Amino acid sequence: MMASEAGTPPDTAPLPPEGAGSETRKLQIALVDDDRNILTTVSIALQAEGFATRLYSDGETALKALLDNPPDLAVFDIKMPKMDGMELLRRLRANSAIPVIFLTSKDDESDEEAGLELGADDYIAKPFSLRLLIARIRAILRRAEPLGADSAPSASPDPAPATLNRGRLFMDPARHQVTWDGQAVSLTVTEFLILEALAIRPGVIKSRNQLMDAAYPDDVFVDDRTVDSHIKRMRRKFKAVDQSFDAIDTLYGAGYSFTDG
Repeated sequence: MMASEAGTPPDTAPLPPEGAGSETRKLQIALVDDDRNILTTVSIALQAEGFATRLYSDGETALKALLDNPPDLAVFDIKMPKMDGMELLRRLRANSAIPVIFLTSKDDESDEEAGLELGADDYIAKPFSLRLLIARIRAILRRAEPLGADSAPSASPDPAPATLNRGRLFMDPARHQVTWDGQAVSLTVTEFLILEALAIRPGVIKSRNQLMDAAYPDDVFVDDRTVDSHIKRMRRKFKAVDQSFDAIDTLYGAGYSFTDG
């Protein structure tokens, strides 16, 4: 199947975000998936949100295009013919740091682990919610954009949330940035939202269901193992900058809590 780059015809192009001038550049999202239905559905949803989309149905074609003309963010399926998403990301990361979200098979934790190790910014399991994907895209673009940038479609007219300071932990929700003792810790958007839910009320036990509610919309089903996997990865990332990190407590049968002492 040949890859294609899709744009909305001028007479049907979505209106720019309210208050944006005609000169505002639309952020480009590259979609790489061998499922044409997914490409079409996600592209339509993103264009309706004010993004421009570029579509590719195989990794080989996508790699050259992404390197020659980098988008603002890319969404990769993992299982594709010719070149799968893992190999595509590995080759891309040798020359580019563009943000990447993986679409993974449901309950395939090995895919999630490998993708994050290769440098993916986040992952979403199929079948996925378009609302969730768009929210993740917006959050990662906010994290990636330089201070003062105003080209991204606005996720909300609400003011940016305040920063969060809990002992050695600092969190900036507007940028999805985290530091521990002044050292940067790179979290996925999902990990950030779970940690934020814990850190807002130190010492309070949050159940797995409460943490998943904080990280996913209510129309997305996730099982108990998912939050455990996120917590495990977060602890590993914090221990990489502080081997003594123990601020996330497990209360077996109850959930997790954050201790800022």
